[in-house]
Amino acid sequence: MFYYLYLQNKNEALFNIFQYLTFRSFAAVVTAFFLYIALGKPFIRYLQGRAIGQFIRDEGPQSHSKKHGTPTMGGLLIIFCVLISVLFWGNLTNSYLWLVVFVFFAYGAIGFYDDFKKQIKKENLGLQARVKFPLQVLVSVVAGFVLIKYLNFNTELIFPFFKKFTPDLGWFYLVVIFFVVVGASNAVNLTDGLDGLVAVPNIMAFSTYGVLAYVVGHKVIANYLDIAFVLGTGELLIFCAAIVGAIIGFLWFNSYPAEIFMGDTGSLSLGAALGMVAILAKSELLLILIGGIFVLETLSVITQVISFKLTGKRIFRMAPLHHHFELKGWAEPKVIVRFWIISFMLCMLSLATLKIR
Repeated sequence: MFYYLYLQNKNEALFNIFQYLTFRSFAAVVTAFFLYIALGKPFIRYLQGRAIGQFIRDEGPQSHSKKHGTPTMGGLLIIFCVLISVLFWGNLTNSYLWLVVFVFFAYGAIGFYDDFKKQIKKENLGLQARVKFPLQVLVSVVAGFVLIKYLNFNTELIFPFFKKFTPDLGWFYLVVIFFVVVGASNAVNLTDGLDGLVAVPNIMAFSTYGVLAYVVGHKVIANYLDIAFVLGTGELLIFCAAIVGAIIGFLWFNSYPAEIFMGDTGSLSLGAALGMVAILAKSELLLILIGGIFVLETLSVITQVISFKLTGKRIFRMAPLHHHFELKGWAEPKVIVRFWIISFMLCMLSLATLKIR
C-alpha cells in the first residue's frame, strides 16, 4: 500500500522514503510485531474460552504434562500479522512476493485443518498423513510450475563453494522445489516441541534469507560477489521481515513457560515459506546449513525409526533430538538456548559463504 503511494506521488518528497527496501523492511518488522503484541492477549483469551488447548502425549517427557491445555493455533495470528504487514509495505506488483505468500497461506490452511480436527473436533490423529502429504505436494508442485512456466525462473542449481558448477535442471528443478518446500515444512513441524525452540531458529533463518534475497536481487552486489542475479527477489526481504516481526511478537507469549503454541498452522506454514524463499533466493542447498537445527531434528527421527525397525534398538532416548537431551537431564530452557546458539552460529557461517564462494 505505501509503495503504491510512492508510485503515485514520485514528485512528492514525503513519499520517497517508501521506495527503499531497507526502510520498508524495518517498517514490516515493527508492524507485524506490534500487531501480534496488540492482538496476542485477546487471542489467547479467545482460545482459552473455546478450550482450544494443546494435547500432551503420555509417552513424552513427564515434565510436559503441565503444558496440557495451553492454548494452541498461535500460528493463525502469525499468518494474519504477516499478511497485513506485507500488504502495507510490500510491492504488490511483485510476482515472487505473491508466490511465497501463496505457499505460506496454503500450508497454513493445511496446518489449520489439522489443528482444527485435533483441537476443536478432538480427533487425536488430526489430518492423516495420507491426506496431508498429498496436499503439501500439490501446493509445492503448483508453485513450482508457476515459477518455471510463467515466471521463467532460473532453473540452475547453485552449489555453495563451486562457482562454475551450476547444472541447469530444466523441469527437473520441480523435484528440487518439491523436496525443499515439503521437507522444510515438515522439518520445522518436527522441531516445534519446546517453548520458544522453533521460534528463534526461524527468526534467524528468515533474517539470513532476507539478506540473501536482497543480495541476489541487487545487480551491483550480486555481480560483485559473483553470485546469481534474479531481478525482483529483493522484495522478498519485506516478506522475511514481516515473518521475523510476527515471530518475535509470538515469542513474547511463547517464551518459557509458554502461554500459547503455534500448532501445525504455524510450523507448517513457516517451514514451507522458508523453503520457498530459499528457492527464490537461489540458495536451496544452503538451507541445509541455515536450517541446520531443523535438519538435525529430522535426521534424529529418521535414524531412530530406521534403527528400531532394523535392530529393535533406539539410538536416542527419544526423538526428535530435543527430547533426547531432556531425558538426559537437561532443563528445558538449557536445551532451548543451546539450540538457539547453534542456529545462530550456523546462520553466521552461511552468510560467510557469500564471500568464500
